[in-house]
Amino acid sequence: MSSFLKEFKAFAMRGNVIDMAVGIVVGAAFGKIVSSFVADVLMPPLGLLLGGVDFSQLAITLKEASGEAPAVMLRYGQFIQTVVDFVIIAFAIFLVVKGINAMKKKEEAAPKAPPAPSKEEVLLTEIRDLLKAQAK
Repeated sequence: MSSFLKEFKAFAMRGNVIDMAVGIVVGAAFGKIVSSFVADVLMPPLGLLLGGVDFSQLAITLKEASGEAPAVMLRYGQFIQTVVDFVIIAFAIFLVVKGINAMKKKEEAAPKAPPAPSKEEVLLTEIRDLLKAQAK
């Protein structure tokens, strides 16, 4: 059992797993921000432009409530908000990936400077130049 725990600890402490966990947490928080942006900032003016429509309340009643049974509703307004959330998140991720790819291309395209000559090469170059000067 102890080898199992050691193996799990080695897996959990790898850099990639920790990076992935941080990415998931940040992604979840970003999703909440985007959802709030869509529901609280983007959709109200859009609904106002479309005649005072509250998208979150748009629904079709499939079966009316009876007794204690709630109504069966097709909430297409929530679906519209979720689709807008997805489009904004997908666009933001696209921009991030595009930026990362552009930085990678710059790194690949930038020619690396040739390494500085070693002390021996500098000394040999000076000796060569001195010999050329004396031969003239």
